[in-house]
Amino acid sequence: MKITESFILAMKNILSSKLRALLTMLGIIIGVAAVIVIIGLGSGMESYMTNSFKSMGTNLLTVNLFGRGQSSRSVSIDEMYEIVDENSEYLANVSPLVNVNKTVKIGSDTLDTTTISGVGEDYDNMKALALTQGRFLQYVDILKRKDVCVIGSYINNEWFNGNGVGDNIRIGGNLYKVVGVLEEKADSEESGEDDVVYIPYTAAMKLAYTGTISSYTFEVVSEDQITEAKAGIEEKLTEVFGSDSSYRITSLSEMLDTMTGMINIMVTVLAAIAAISLVVGGIGIMNIMLVSVTERTREIGIRKALGAKQHHIMTQFVIEAATTSAIGGVLGIITGYLLCYAGTSIVASITETEMSISPTFTSVMTSFSISAMIGIVFGYLPAKRAAKLNPIEALRYD
Repeated sequence: MKITESFILAMKNILSSKLRALLTMLGIIIGVAAVIVIIGLGSGMESYMTNSFKSMGTNLLTVNLFGRGQSSRSVSIDEMYEIVDENSEYLANVSPLVNVNKTVKIGSDTLDTTTISGVGEDYDNMKALALTQGRFLQYVDILKRKDVCVIGSYINNEWFNGNGVGDNIRIGGNLYKVVGVLEEKADSEESGEDDVVYIPYTAAMKLAYTGTISSYTFEVVSEDQITEAKAGIEEKLTEVFGSDSSYRITSLSEMLDTMTGMINIMVTVLAAIAAISLVVGGIGIMNIMLVSVTERTREIGIRKALGAKQHHIMTQFVIEAATTSAIGGVLGIITGYLLCYAGTSIVASITETEMSISPTFTSVMTSFSISAMIGIVFGYLPAKRAAKLNPIEALRYD
């Protein structure tokens, strides 16, 4: 008997007992769907985290200075810029970062949630900040400690009706002229990414009553050079302080790699647990096939009497088991995609994020291949039993 004929016969036997076949496939359907949803969830979380981290700058290094270690020296702003010059093959830019704990006042309104940061003139390029109006801070603003600022779209829209450039805001009692407006990065809302004010770091130092800067942001030429860039900064700072306990260098890229690794481990464990359903489904297929062998004993005896060999009988039952499992795999894939679609909508409505549960092609094909393989493996024992039936005893079976 040809394989195509065995497949057609297998389909006829499956369709003749639809409910039993569906119940037999249930374990496979659940297992495949669960694996697809879990891996899709992991893929969606990884994609969402990658996009979130990239928006913050995965090619950036944040350096925090919080002690002098064994040295009596501190690092000046010029020395931090020299680190970039000395490692120009790895580092592109640096910007001091001064957080100002003051409130913003516009007319009689007080903005308590607005983030105020003192930065350098290259900070917009480093953070990929686009402007819709005006300009960003310039070197002359830094040098002369000018009272100018760049505001986020939330402030511009809520308090200046979209035309904030040329107007003024008050920070810590000082009047600052708005010279630029940032492009909206997220849903403009209070305390969000667009509720920000950037001023020259020299002016921020005056507002914060500090003569030193303890935080710097470095831009790396390429994400692939994060390790080399970090090593270059560490070498210089250790040389100054005499110890690596006086500073901390944070890399968003390394944090992303760590978190992605943790997600992958979690998804792998969960997918492995979900795959147990595939094994259970395989056992179900084996049980049903054993019952089928018993029910079709006379059929097997007739076929053997007509000249069918053992390998013909075995092939027929293995193909039937594999077909049952493969159909279950296809139904599991369809179910998995429907659950992913529904899950994406639920996650979006609950968390208000753009994270999607997106199945990967690899996970789909792997799940389907495993489901088909399980049918072959667990169908082998019933097929072997059927092939070894004595034709005379089989014909006598009632």
